[in-house]
Amino acid sequence: MGRKVTIAVCTLNQWALDFEGNLHRILQSIQEAREAGASFRSGPELEICGYSCEDHFYESDTLLHCWEVLLELLISPLCKDMLVDVGMPVMHKNVTYNCRVVFYNRKLLLIRPKMMVCEDGNYRESRWFSPWRKERVLEQYYLPRMISSYTGQTVVPFGDGVISTRDTCIGFEICEELWNPQSTHIAMGLDGVELIVNGSGSYMELRKAYVTVDHVKSATLKSGGCYLFSNLRGCDGQRVYFNGCSCIALNGYIVNRSQQFGLQEVEVVVATVDLEDIRAYRNAIRSRSHLAATSPAYPRIQAEISLSAEKGVGLPTCEPIEWIYHSPVEEIALGPACWLWDYLR
Repeated sequence: MGRKVTIAVCTLNQWALDFEGNLHRILQSIQEAREAGASFRSGPELEICGYSCEDHFYESDTLLHCWEVLLELLISPLCKDMLVDVGMPVMHKNVTYNCRVVFYNRKLLLIRPKMMVCEDGNYRESRWFSPWRKERVLEQYYLPRMISSYTGQTVVPFGDGVISTRDTCIGFEICEELWNPQSTHIAMGLDGVELIVNGSGSYMELRKAYVTVDHVKSATLKSGGCYLFSNLRGCDGQRVYFNGCSCIALNGYIVNRSQQFGLQEVEVVVATVDLEDIRAYRNAIRSRSHLAATSPAYPRIQAEISLSAEKGVGLPTCEPIEWIYHSPVEEIALGPACWLWDYLR
């Protein structure tokens, strides 16, 4: 019997330090994902506070307001029975990290810090964030009282771990970890991680979509799996324009995608994948299987949940789609226009 899972990636136009507006857009994306039948929702990088807070990341208030927004998400009935991961900065042992925070039914499961920060082009993430250097290591993170008093949890795992559900295993990358030469999705795939999630803040450059799509496809081509790529949209008050292109890839093929340019503040893309397709694909690559038999294990957080459901047995799975690229001339026409729209707002 197949195990079919419906998953959602979100493109959000988040504004730096607009905590109320950012919360509203995150909740809207969760609602749209729920209405589409998704059991797992992922969003873009630093979606709670906005990517381009710059030196405001030094301020304790920025971190505090992120926890306040996360509490609102935990409380919201829209998140009931849905696995959700969101992006926000978290300070651990007096060091600020760019993190993914994963929760289910009002309980935090994992805080996963970014392991490879970006210093290319307009990026200078190491000014505000430190990379997590402890591979395959989990530590205890002591939760703020506002969270622990509600969830009943004192600590939550923090670090380079994966989430093991009853029917699959989920791992996380953050933006630059997909782009660098030693991406962790290979190691996670060899250890049996089937869904790999990337929250990203990738900005527009001419023909960059070709590179992004190649990276997402190749992340699952050699060793199988499903890759979920969520990206920001909008200018966020500075020089760059985040241009969407959120997508889902399965075994080397794109199965769904969002627009590259658009004025929608919330765009949700869903796909239904059969986990058995991943297992059959991987098992047929004998060299991959031999490597996997000796691969180091990731620490696993056990989650007594299932992303697939019996009622989903008859759901049609997504087929590969052809990515239609804009020409450079079209990108020049669309990108600056969208940037100017946000900037003037």
